[in-house]
Amino acid sequence: MSAGHFDWMVERGYAVDANRYSFAGLDNSLWRKLMSAPDTLRQRVVLALSEIFVISMNGLPVQWRGLMGAAYLDLLEQHAFGNYRALLEAVTLSPGMGVYLNMRGNQKEDTKTGRVPDENYAREVMQLLTIGLVQLNADGSPKLGSDGKPADTYTLTNITDLARVFAGWDYDGASATDPAYVKKPMVNNPARFATGAKKVLGVDIPATADGPAAMKTALDTLANHANVGPFLGRQLIQRLVASHPSPAYVARVAAVWANNGAGVRGDLKAVVRAALLDPEARTVSTAPSAGKLREPVLRLVQWARSFNAASPTGVWNIGDTSNPATRLGQSPLRSGSVFNFFRPGYVPPGATLGTNAVTAPEFQLCNESAVAGYLNFLQTAIASGVGEVKASYAAELAPVADPPALVANLALRLGGGGISAATESAIATAIATIAATTDAGKLNRVYAAILMLMAGPEYLVQK
Repeated sequence: MSAGHFDWMVERGYAVDANRYSFAGLDNSLWRKLMSAPDTLRQRVVLALSEIFVISMNGLPVQWRGLMGAAYLDLLEQHAFGNYRALLEAVTLSPGMGVYLNMRGNQKEDTKTGRVPDENYAREVMQLLTIGLVQLNADGSPKLGSDGKPADTYTLTNITDLARVFAGWDYDGASATDPAYVKKPMVNNPARFATGAKKVLGVDIPATADGPAAMKTALDTLANHANVGPFLGRQLIQRLVASHPSPAYVARVAAVWANNGAGVRGDLKAVVRAALLDPEARTVSTAPSAGKLREPVLRLVQWARSFNAASPTGVWNIGDTSNPATRLGQSPLRSGSVFNFFRPGYVPPGATLGTNAVTAPEFQLCNESAVAGYLNFLQTAIASGVGEVKASYAAELAPVADPPALVANLALRLGGGGISAATESAIATAIATIAATTDAGKLNRVYAAILMLMAGPEYLVQK
């Protein structure tokens, strides 16, 4: 594994007082890992987890915020192939999540002032990180109540109860003087912890339980809920394989979540393996609901990895790619809210997907501005790089005199067999019109072939 985000930022000199209130260095490290770390699958899973267990640079108004984001990504990397219950606790007690969803500094109720514990994390840990809004069958389909509508998983009272469990937590160390606090799990201050008996989804927590003991009961209860496997398993399938997995696919992955074959629940390595090696993941489907729109970030990362992009000084200065008109419309760890860049249940309106109720989350980022911005950004990146990050096309220049061979090779590597013969032929015919009698002409052929492939629907929709 390459150096962790926090350590890399310290080694590169970003942990200085001038950066106390900035994110300097964080984007650099994010792109460094995504584009060059040798543990490619782990980085892919970390990106997926960062879009489920969301914190964002847009919501960290604290000291050493850049290092806080770095430490959070290190945490996700550490637990990416570990156990979900351990990941849930690490996320819950991380200073990054504590700041982002207001659990850090949460205090017990005060009847004199009317203060009540903050409910933000209590709500989102159930809605987004564990059980979701509605009760689910093992295949991810909603359970229906007597009125024929999906049955809720929790009530407002459940949120209020859980908020009391999450009172009293704060940083372990001084935030003003030492940035190392961002790496330490939060600790509980008994004076701020809510007294008396508590409940989590109907499970009693006795008044004798202190903050850590109460949290353990709460997280155990949530992690063992029957919803977790189908709710989060489906989202991992969406992030890694397909936007609209079949109920049977979800059920198979949820079964592995419940039991990895050795009686262990929540084994993320086994769950990821099940998602990636499922028959639906290994077979090209012709169904209209098959596949997924590639996230903009993943398109850029694939370009970088496919063509050995490198940063000569190791600074990886790609920066923020959030602007949809001029860049990607998406940038790692820069979601606009805790609900990620796109919702897992998003169905594009006014289209065939919408008519057929097909979930296609990434399409929530897709509009006229974003499409044009991506193409313009990509065209520049292919030819000139981004910042000092530039690709090498030595291998692609070898077959440049044979356009069909060049395109076939690129199509296989970029499209994984999903580019049709007709599309390959059309692109080969187009690039053949570019004279390849000079070094510049040869490179222009390569640039054009890559751009046309990565602009095409057969590439953009991965099946």
